[in-house]
Amino acid sequence: MALNLRRNPGFWQRLDIASRMTFPAASILFGILVLGLPTILPMQGALRPAFVLVSVFFWSLYRPSSLPAPVLALLGLCLDLVGVSPLGVWPVILLLLHALVVQSRRLLVSQGFFMVWLAFIVIAAAACWADWAVQSLLMLRLLPIDASLFQWAVTIGLYPILAAGLIRAHRGAAAPELA
Repeated sequence: MALNLRRNPGFWQRLDIASRMTFPAASILFGILVLGLPTILPMQGALRPAFVLVSVFFWSLYRPSSLPAPVLALLGLCLDLVGVSPLGVWPVILLLLHALVVQSRRLLVSQGFFMVWLAFIVIAAAACWADWAVQSLLMLRLLPIDASLFQWAVTIGLYPILAAGLIRAHRGAAAPELA
């Protein structure tokens, strides 16, 4: 008769595992809320979608199970509600971003930082263009493209800074394998 030495996790251990698994979505929501506060922060309007694009790209690449589709849709809706775009635009963009990254994950995970950043630059361009195109379509006129290009520049410039912090979180306290 074999002894079963494996114990069921206790309450605190289950809470620890749950908090590590929800860290990506919770940190994105926290960022949306903080960047949605009225402040005098320069470029705050451009920082909100940039922060979300970088975070969703990163977590979709390195921990895709932590951002299921309903959570991504809610995060996109929150982003729309803080005044970035008409309702429904960012949930679709984030879901498409997530799907594209998950499809490319096998190739991208084995690449170095600069190749991943290059892939992000292309994906961020597509996301900024999609936001511009949908808003132009809804307004029934072509909106100036300069705001979208600025959004793209802010987003790709913010990637290395945010990625450094996200890498530390992924390997540190938020890592589910440490639970």
